[in-house]
Parts: sequence; structure tokens; C-alpha cells
Amino acid sequence: MTALLLFVSFIIFMLVRVPIGFSLGLACLVTIFYTGSVSPQYLVQGLVTSADSFPLMAIPFYILAGEVMAQGGISKRLFGFAKIFVGNITGGLAIATVITCIFFAAISGSGPATVAAIGGMVIPLMVKHGYDKKFATAIIVAAGTIGVIIPPSIPMVIYGVSASASIGDMFLSGIIPGLIVGLLLILYSYFYSKLHNYEKDVETFSFKRLGNEFKEAAWSLAMPVIILGGIYGGVFTPTEAAVVATVYGLIIGVFVYRELNLSKLYNVFKVSSLTTAVILIITGTATFFGRILSIENIPEMVATALTSLSDNRTVLLLLIILFLLFVGTFMDVIASIIILTPILLPVATEIGIDPIHFGIILVVSLAIALITPPIGGSLFVGIGISRLSIWELSKAIVPMFFLMILALVIVAFLPQVNLLLP
Repeated sequence: MTALLLFVSFIIFMLVRVPIGFSLGLACLVTIFYTGSVSPQYLVQGLVTSADSFPLMAIPFYILAGEVMAQGGISKRLFGFAKIFVGNITGGLAIATVITCIFFAAISGSGPATVAAIGGMVIPLMVKHGYDKKFATAIIVAAGTIGVIIPPSIPMVIYGVSASASIGDMFLSGIIPGLIVGLLLILYSYFYSKLHNYEKDVETFSFKRLGNEFKEAAWSLAMPVIILGGIYGGVFTPTEAAVVATVYGLIIGVFVYRELNLSKLYNVFKVSSLTTAVILIITGTATFFGRILSIENIPEMVATALTSLSDNRTVLLLLIILFLLFVGTFMDVIASIIILTPILLPVATEIGIDPIHFGIILVVSLAIALITPPIGGSLFVGIGISRLSIWELSKAIVPMFFLMILALVIVAFLPQVNLLLP
């Protein structure tokens, strides 16, 4: 009864368009007042203690680093460099966009941030070169999901904290799955562009042009190398890497590219602060939501219910994936990870799934949710940039949705793909 009240009140608040962070908190309050099992003060304490975590300090800095990249000219130079190699083949602009998203993902850790940084620059350019706006927006929105799979990844930090798993191992295990998603989107871009006879870049490859673009992009290209090399080389932790990324990006944007002035810096810090506040509110209320579930023994009940359906590992894994895809359509990625990790991780470990492997399944499943209505964060960023309707963009992104499902199947049923590097 308590669980029913908790989830029903949460859904009701969501249906009346209360923001998800407040919906989670209000659902917790309703349940507390009804059951009287804990004091309302416990909610306030939970909001504070949930944010009192050293690994979570990475989140505001990765968000700030992403904003610095977007406003400081780094993403523009990454795109120019990628276009050198693939611009003059069929679908070259779309392919260069996917490659740029991979590089940007290796710094920002966020899907919507990747779409926002790349989309505003690339969508008008692709339309100018004859690409359909729906396809141009869809490929960027889909490629933006790589931002939560390729390290560093904010959802992976959240999972590492929730599951007490190694964030460094999570980062390593996300590299190959992220590249698989990128490769599938590159192949789709090529064949779709060939089918629709989209024009190629008129500028052909030359070493002189490569040298010029490399000179422009060298500082930008060094950023993911420094961050990931520092993490895996043991120079600094993933949390400290977020600070390094921010400082490095500010130095490049202000003193090297000189595209960050006081006005832009104000906007960068403003947007980053607002985004961080939203994420931390969701993190706090979702953590408390999960604590109420634990108090009421819901994780054990769900685990028992799932294992009673079948003792077949493949069937249970498929059920978990379908459940994650369903939940992801109406719940924020971070809230989903915090709430579902303590519920589903025991089931996964019971059927022999490594916690790191399960973490990647969880993150990739919820990355797909970023492009599915009605909640999809990346989807709505794309809509905001392109001014397309949700129906137009949702229809255009269907083939990419199935490609990402294919990537998820590979990741889920071939654990050596995820666990090879860690």
C-alpha cells in the first residue's frame, strides 16, 4: 500500500506538470504524512546528506566544462577538424557531426549538453548544404546520447555512487559501447545520404588544409586526451578531472581562442548553475525516494517477483531491459538511476551479471530514453534548436532508435564488449 501511494502520487504530480525533482519530493512527503514511519525532517536531512558526496562534486564541474566548450569555440573547431577527413564523402557533414559528438562527449558527460553545443552550430549548416532539417536534427539528437555513454559521464558518476562501484571502471567500460553507437550512426548517415543524394563538401582533402585545421583544433583535441589520460594514468580522480577540464577549457576559451568575454562568462556560469541546481534537486529527492522504497522492502519484493517469473538468465535480462526502456520514457535519467539501482542491481548480481556490466546496460538503456517522448531530454533540446514539432522529430529519429536498441543488445549479451578495457 505504501509503495502504491508513493508511485501513484508521483505519477499524479508528473501528470499535472510539476517538475520531476519536486514531484519526487512531494510524493515522499505525501507518503511520510500517510504512514508516519519517519519524520518529515528526515526528508530535509536526506536532501543534504545525498549531496554530501565527493564523487558528486564532478557533476557541476563537468556541466561547467561543457558550457565552456560550447561558448568558447571548442566544439566549432572540433567539427572543422572532423570535416577535413569525411566532409568530401557522401553524408560527410552528418558523419562529421557524429564524430564531433563523440569528441564532445569525451569532455561534457551530458547528452543534452552535447546536442545543445553541436546542434546550434551544425543544423543550419547541414540545411544550407541541402540536408533535410528533420534528418539533420535527428542525427545530432541521437549522437548526443553518446555524451552519457563515452566517459566522462554524469550518469556513470551517479551509478558509481549509488552502487558503490568504481567510477574509473565504469568510465573504461563505456568507451567501446559509445563507439559502437557512433559507428552505427555513421553507417546510417552514409547510406541515408547516399539514398537521398545529399551533396558532398566542395573542399577536397589536402595536407595543407589538414595542417591549418589541426593548428586551430590542437588545443581542443588535447582536452579529452588530458582528461582521460589523467584519470587512467592515475594522475587525478574522475572528480578532480572535472575541475581540470573546467580550468583548461576556461584558459583556452579566454586566452587562446579569445571567444569568452565577460558577457559570455556570465552566461556560462548562469546556465551551469541552473542546470546543476536542477540535477542536485533531482538527486536529493530521488535518493530519498529510494530510501523510502528500501524502508518498505520494495527492492526485495521486486527481486522476488522478477526471479519468480523465470530462472532463465536471458529472460530476466530481457525483462530488466524492457523495464528500463519503459521507465526511461517518463522518468529523468538521473532519478531513474538512483531509484532503480538498489532495486535491480541485486537481481542482476543474483543471475550472475557483473555490477559494472549492469551499470553499462542501465546507462545505455536510459541513454535511449533521452530520444524518446514524452520526457526525452535530448529530444526536446533538438526541438528547441530546430523548431520542429515533437511528431516530426520523433518520426525522423525512429530508425536511429532501433540502431541504438541493436547497440544495447550487443552491450547486454556480449559482456566482454564492456568488460574488455576495465
